[in-house]
Amino acid sequence: MSISSLPRTVGRTGLAASAAAFLAFGLAAAPAAADPETHDGSARAQYVGNAESGVQVKMDGTTVGTTLFNLKIEEDTVLTTYCIDLKTGIRSSAWYREDDWANYPGKGDFAEPAKVRWILQNSYPELSAADLAAAAGVDNRRFGDKQALAATQAAIWHFSNGADLTSNSPDGVKDVYDYLVETAEDLGQPDPSLSITPGEASGKAGETVGEFLIETNSTDVPVHLEAPDGVTLIDLESNEPVETVDGGDKVGFSVPADAEAGQAKFSLENSVTVETGRLFRGESDKADTQTLITAEDGEVTVSASASASWAEGEVTPPESPEPSEPEESPEPSDEPSESPEPSDEPSEPSEKPSAPADDQNEPTLPVTGGALAGLVAAGVAALGAGGGAIYLSRKRKAANTGDLEG
Repeated sequence: MSISSLPRTVGRTGLAASAAAFLAFGLAAAPAAADPETHDGSARAQYVGNAESGVQVKMDGTTVGTTLFNLKIEEDTVLTTYCIDLKTGIRSSAWYREDDWANYPGKGDFAEPAKVRWILQNSYPELSAADLAAAAGVDNRRFGDKQALAATQAAIWHFSNGADLTSNSPDGVKDVYDYLVETAEDLGQPDPSLSITPGEASGKAGETVGEFLIETNSTDVPVHLEAPDGVTLIDLESNEPVETVDGGDKVGFSVPADAEAGQAKFSLENSVTVETGRLFRGESDKADTQTLITAEDGEVTVSASASASWAEGEVTPPESPEPSEPEESPEPSDEPSESPEPSDEPSEPSEKPSAPADDQNEPTLPVTGGALAGLVAAGVAALGAGGGAIYLSRKRKAANTGDLEG
């Protein structure tokens, strides 16, 4: 809202009322700026004053001012923005952070942001007041920049806060407002300048750790990797290492199976475009400020980073040979096995004795059984005969010696 809607009073009572109004509309001193390092992956900006003001309008019967606000992103980059939170004032020097439509923190539903984006692209200041009036078919000499700004802001509030313009002013504002509301179309959300989702992940060695989605309206954004040897950042679709990324890419850390527990980080930094229709929300959680939406494109340098950690992977023991399955034993049968029927005829020996060999040089069969007993008896007889012969020989010799002595 603009300070032009504040009551003008004089005297002590007027000063007190004005002070209260300044506080209510957020023109008191802002809280200390948040540390830029506490946020990552989106543009950060500060409210540095108003760009220009339009005429007052009546929304749902309440008179409010209309204003274009300046957000300073970098030293030389200032973006003009509209209000998308009719019920909340803006705080002086408040810090803002770029965010998605779904994270709208203001009062109201912000029910149709896609139509708000169409209005931003097809009204003031994207179009001059004259071109906007011509597009709306309004021929009114009193319709200028202030009226164009007011009609645009009122149409935005219609879709962001569900409010209606209830005054039928003679300067063409209501006619242009009706044209914008009736003609607005749904447009998709502009791409974020740069973001990585999620900001961190964990896993185990031997796995691809993390699934990080890159969102940006830029291309070939350089990747800066901080990781132990052997750990790489890969594209999850191609499984190839990456050095640059585009919007829509999904990446993760490829960690070798033998890697020790550790962590890695990758960061992106690039000059990108903050597009018309990007939401900016107040950074402070302690003091509310208006939520804003960009009315023009702007080039900025932004950075984003994400990290991952992993534990050591599980060591797989060597595979041992599988034990062979025991042979199946035949299942016992309840029926007795059949015995062979006896035969009346004697069975022939399986092997017949070999005939004696005629040739003495041929090997003979081993001597066994009765043949061996016969040989033993013959040997004993031979020994007996030999012993008897020796005895008779000695006796004769002794007799002959006696004869000689007598």
